[in-house]
Amino acid sequence: MSVGYGEFRLGWKSVFASALGIGFGLSPLPFYTIGVFVAPFMQEFGWTVEQIMRGLPILILGALIMSPVAGFFADKYGVRKVVLTSIPLFSLAMMSFSLNDGSMGVYLFCWISIAVTGAGTLPVTWTRAVNSWFMKRRGLALGMSLIGTGLFGPLAKIYAATLIEQFGWRVAYVGVGLLPLLIAFPVAWFLLHEATDDDLSFENNKHETIVHGGMTATQALADWRFWLIGFCFLPVSFAVGGPIPNLESMFSSKGFLSTEAIALASFVGFPSVIVGRVLGGYLLDYFWAPAVAAIILSLPALSLFLMVQPDLSLTAAFFAMFLLGLAAGVEYDLMAYLVSRYFGQLNYSSIYGLLYGFFAIGSGFGPWFFARSYSATGSYDNMLQISAVLFVIGALPLLFLGKYRDFDNK
Repeated sequence: MSVGYGEFRLGWKSVFASALGIGFGLSPLPFYTIGVFVAPFMQEFGWTVEQIMRGLPILILGALIMSPVAGFFADKYGVRKVVLTSIPLFSLAMMSFSLNDGSMGVYLFCWISIAVTGAGTLPVTWTRAVNSWFMKRRGLALGMSLIGTGLFGPLAKIYAATLIEQFGWRVAYVGVGLLPLLIAFPVAWFLLHEATDDDLSFENNKHETIVHGGMTATQALADWRFWLIGFCFLPVSFAVGGPIPNLESMFSSKGFLSTEAIALASFVGFPSVIVGRVLGGYLLDYFWAPAVAAIILSLPALSLFLMVQPDLSLTAAFFAMFLLGLAAGVEYDLMAYLVSRYFGQLNYSSIYGLLYGFFAIGSGFGPWFFARSYSATGSYDNMLQISAVLFVIGALPLLFLGKYRDFDNK
């Protein structure tokens, strides 16, 4: 059981820096906090929920374009240069939301700006550094580096809600924007480094292949496994990403108190996503990843069917959020792990960035479809039932991926 855990003696700094960097990056901050800004925007500008949620598809379209670009630069110039450039620019872009005077055009432009500037804070960059330090415990290391989204995303939601209540939404956006600059940037500056050959020789005399083995991005695009993984993550990311930004509104529409709705929405991230990250990463090191994914990603179908029940209890709602959080937790681990095992490290960030596009489409358009459905019907139930089916459609085909490729030992 202790085999491989010595890798953490060398790689813990990059894991810790990545947990903070990803947790205060583009992936969780706008996604988790948008829900608490809905009411202030509706009150001050008269916007509808559907109008406010238009920002997420814009964000995802930008991430779809920019994540492969960020991955390419991380592969070519190193992770450190990319993230240390991206973090301060992303912080400024987040704070720019506070300058809006009610213009929908300015609002949507702010979403474009955070997508462009924040692409370097996505997992496609940070996880390259983590992978460079780990082989035997790569799954657990990835899980630990990705817990930031589950921990800091919900905390940022509570933090933003508190700032809104005390100082207003403009100050709240400035406060949220300062988080990456004041926390993630200094930690990355001092702790984030990719492993060198000399670093790894202590743990593994075949370290050369850990860092350099793998397929090019062009070769990956010609491989059917690339497209199968993309096909699977598209519906899963829609089913995970669609409900989460709408949870406060969803539970309020079912008669829950505002405090209960916020508690339920936060429970998805803490502790559910964190459990999914760490447990999923641990299981990936000991069991075949597609089987782990097929099981964990199918479970939330039950949670979404629970949520359409007319007499949903608070206990059942928390259970549903736990299952949804597990799926949200394991999906990032899984994508990073599958890329490293089936395509290797040579062009890891570029390939991950391309596959992230499938994830981005689903998670970006999902919230908008949920909000639009609610605006049209007054209920989220139709989209919840559709998403329950999408979990199964996305999870089961992963079983056809076959055995891992042995890049690390060639």
